[in-house]
Amino acid sequence: MSTTTAELGLRERKKAATRQALHEAAVRLAIAHGADKITVEAVADEAGVSRRTFSNYFANKEEALLYGDHQRISALIGMVRARPTGERPWEALTEAAREFYRQVGRLDPAWVAQTRLLRSQPALLAQQLNTFAAVERELAAAVTARMTEPDPSGVRAKLAAATFMASLRVALHIWLDAPADTSLAELVDRALAEAGRGFA
Repeated sequence: MSTTTAELGLRERKKAATRQALHEAAVRLAIAHGADKITVEAVADEAGVSRRTFSNYFANKEEALLYGDHQRISALIGMVRARPTGERPWEALTEAAREFYRQVGRLDPAWVAQTRLLRSQPALLAQQLNTFAAVERELAAAVTARMTEPDPSGVRAKLAAATFMASLRVALHIWLDAPADTSLAELVDRALAEAGRGFA
């Protein structure tokens, strides 16, 4: 490995660490004080960086708070793309979700608290919807790549991606309301089985 490549690798790791530190600081403050009470300056101070550094990584505090969701969803999309090429679209989506929740295992309490917080904050929900809209476009492209039948205007692929994301959200909200009744992974399985009847 050349010195330049090593330096680039180190720089990228430092950037990733700073981004993660800002996200974690935002989550800690939001849980402690409420998302509507925290400021960009407070998040930067909590992470030990300047306001300018914060702006190099996130456009606003909502984006910093939701960075963990962005990471998780990106990992899930990667799992969908990595599924065997012979799998039909909905099967690939479902199996990727199963693999994802198996890997997640015991859910991080901070993430659970953050997710509960989201439901009470309209600004965060709006930002999350924007994130999910971008994700649905990526998922639709992954679905299209697996389709063997014509899909004029991409209607079926886009509908499959939107239905998949909605299924995950429904399962999560049911689980948040009664987490002791069943596991989130089981609820996701059930939601995807119900939603996938038209895509199987």
